[in-house]
Amino acid sequence: MSRDLSVYLVIGRDFTAGRDLLEVVAEAVAGGVTLVQLREKEANLREFTELARALKTLLAPTRTPLFINDDVTVARSVGAEGIHLGQSDLPVAEARRLLGPAIRIGLSVENRQQALAAEALEVDYLGISPVFPSASKTDTAPPWGLEGLAWARAHSRHRLVGIGGIHQANAAGVIRAGADGVAVISAIASAPSPRQAAEELSKTVLAAKGQCH
Repeated sequence: MSRDLSVYLVIGRDFTAGRDLLEVVAEAVAGGVTLVQLREKEANLREFTELARALKTLLAPTRTPLFINDDVTVARSVGAEGIHLGQSDLPVAEARRLLGPAIRIGLSVENRQQALAAEALEVDYLGISPVFPSASKTDTAPPWGLEGLAWARAHSRHRLVGIGGIHQANAAGVIRAGADGVAVISAIASAPSPRQAAEELSKTVLAAKGQCH
């Protein structure tokens, strides 16, 4: 299973501009998305589980990993490859105990203290959140900016994914500042053509990674 964090799509039904979520994800993966996180804040457990299961079935032939936002029960029941946790969610150690050693765990960090504390945790990546101001996530801490992201790269042993206000025009700077990938919501999910948006973002990210080597 791919561990490529380059183009990380965070998606929920609220962000698809009224289109079918599975159709948007299918287009996005065809365009180059390397990982999908399902984020459903308003759905009940049954709705969340059914949508996650359908998404897992869609992604399986492409070998694109599915991460579930927050919900250990859903992640476990659908056999998701990973879970993404925020600072107010289940502690990493507890999620690991419940999900076992094979599950991948991502953790959002919103400031330098949280990033340093995460050095003691076994996680697959840290989500540096938010890098820039974001219209999709309004309940966030002050933005890290590229300078803050570079600081995180210098002080963390973990892989880093930038999230928050990232789009095709600024993604290269996020990679050059030290991120291993960019996580986006509206830049792909709300785009007129999710496939074209994913293709353009993927090209930008891969080119920036090439410049970093």
